[in-house]
Amino acid sequence: MLNPYDHEDAEPLARSVAASVDQMAGLVDRAGDDTQTVFVNDNHDDWEAGRDELVRRALDGRHPELVEPVVPPAGTPFLVKGRHSIFYETALAHVLRSRGIERIVLCGQVTEQCILYSSLDGYLRGFEVAVPPDAVAHIHEDLAQAALRMMEVNMHADLAPAERCELVG
Repeated sequence: MLNPYDHEDAEPLARSVAASVDQMAGLVDRAGDDTQTVFVNDNHDDWEAGRDELVRRALDGRHPELVEPVVPPAGTPFLVKGRHSIFYETALAHVLRSRGIERIVLCGQVTEQCILYSSLDGYLRGFEVAVPPDAVAHIHEDLAQAALRMMEVNMHADLAPAERCELVG
């Protein structure tokens, strides 16, 4: 979500994020003492960039209004990833297991890429997966719809809307 929107397919993504960012922020706001929020963001292979640098770049980008509502609060675990899945070569599984987390709720972008691959990787690691369709954004709507269907059928993902999404399994 810390995206400067300076890439080739930024505008269709930005339109989709605009429709879902309030639901994403709402999920984070609903997280309480019985949940663990972990923020995982692409670093675009800039391995020196951490939370502060990625936040600054995104807020200085073309759509700061889409970034401001979801800037990770201080004290929130923040992991960087170089590729699509939040689990691929990150410490996320360890962070979740060490805190007894069994259910993951995915929100963010891009449904047909990062969300799909993260959902699959979470499912393969034995996590219960939830993906509120109104709290994810896409570049290609048809691929996003197919990805959501795959998550529901193949990974048994809970696709309840954000306001009804159970944060704790």
